[in-house]
Amino acid sequence: MLSPPATVLVVDDARHLRQSLAQLFSTNGYRVLEAADGNEALAVLASQQPDVILLDLNMPLRDGLSTLAAIKADPSTHAIPVVILTSFGGSDQTITAMKTGAYDYITKPFDMDQLLHMVTRAAEVYRLSRELDRLRASQPAREPDHNGLIGHHATMREVFKMIGKVASSTATVLITGESGTGKELIARAIHQHSARASFPLITVNCAAIPEGLLESELFGHEKGAFTGALQLKPGRFEEAAGGTVFLDEIGELPVGLQGKLLRVLQEHTFERLGGTHALHVDFRIVAATNRNLRQLVEEGRFREDLFYRLDVVQIEAPPLRARRSDIPELADHFLHQYQATGGKEGMSFDDDALRLLMLYPYPGNVRELEHVIQRAVLLSPGPLITREHLPELTGETDSESRDSDLQKLLTLPLEEATRALERILITRALTRGAGNKSEAARILGIHRQTLYAKLDELGLREVE
Repeated sequence: MLSPPATVLVVDDARHLRQSLAQLFSTNGYRVLEAADGNEALAVLASQQPDVILLDLNMPLRDGLSTLAAIKADPSTHAIPVVILTSFGGSDQTITAMKTGAYDYITKPFDMDQLLHMVTRAAEVYRLSRELDRLRASQPAREPDHNGLIGHHATMREVFKMIGKVASSTATVLITGESGTGKELIARAIHQHSARASFPLITVNCAAIPEGLLESELFGHEKGAFTGALQLKPGRFEEAAGGTVFLDEIGELPVGLQGKLLRVLQEHTFERLGGTHALHVDFRIVAATNRNLRQLVEEGRFREDLFYRLDVVQIEAPPLRARRSDIPELADHFLHQYQATGGKEGMSFDDDALRLLMLYPYPGNVRELEHVIQRAVLLSPGPLITREHLPELTGETDSESRDSDLQKLLTLPLEEATRALERILITRALTRGAGNKSEAARILGIHRQTLYAKLDELGLREVE
């Protein structure tokens, strides 16, 4: 059975232009509808559903922006791709139209081949989006996810089993894994499935708080304990009474605080800064790190006795590249999340975009995938995400470029090659972290202070 011809609605107050476009599209197998202004266009849409709308911005009675807003506000027409016809490609009107949800724009006078290609692509995107909507409607609704942990790969099933085994115990848990693998989600799941779930889960990022403030943050302080301590302040351990303390990036904990944390683990007893009496608080500790704590012990940067106190039960969060079969489900989860916050709906991936998502190595793991999907939702003017909306993946998967970079490095002396590689890795990490140095340090698996030192050493302060 042959598919019916695609329908184009041409909306422009210039009659001769409507006729020219009608001839162009009818000659190429399209069915063509016409409207002279926005009111006529909305009247047509009340009874007919085109596959693409060509919409002029400057028209009498009802202009293009008002008409576009009405089309996007109507559930029956909001998904139809709208191509803006404009005389000024960089005008405020065009920018506003793209923000309102236009699929694309083309400036007058048109390159007819370019316009035909654009409309053909838009019609195909709309057809695929409707097909995906039908498939989604035919599938059973997914059970809501309460802890954010997603995946059916064997490595994730092992993580789920370990969470089930340790959640009901009081044992200290150490979660290991690369940055962005979801270690905090695992900690939250342990807390949610424990007998402490009705009590607080207190999260402390040991790398994000300056060393001079971290002790006060953890243990609290008495009034007058130091300059600026104007009143008593309970610490995070006190706030977690009955619940769980999640110490993220425990490998960054200053050596001076490691002994105090050891006492907390052994006795659940501590004093506030400036205090004279011991406090006893019941809580469970879950810690996480992307560092090799055994190596840090060997280097004298992490106490061995503290390591063994933390490493009662260890759960390893697998990198995303080790569970690629989970990528479609994760991508779909983030797509639903960000289309909702962005005021969009019914979005999906075409086959090429999904294939690209599956092939990318994700050095930033699940966190990087989340950022990729968030960006794609913002970039996509229509309901279908395509390869063009994933520019960071197409750049990173250019094997010829990578091979060329490698060949250049191989021609350099060792020290120079090492510095060049460090510059590349740090620059990419800063780009991937949107300039956030804490995020870049996590991607690189180094301490923030180490990153600052490298920025100075390599002359990269200008990339901040």
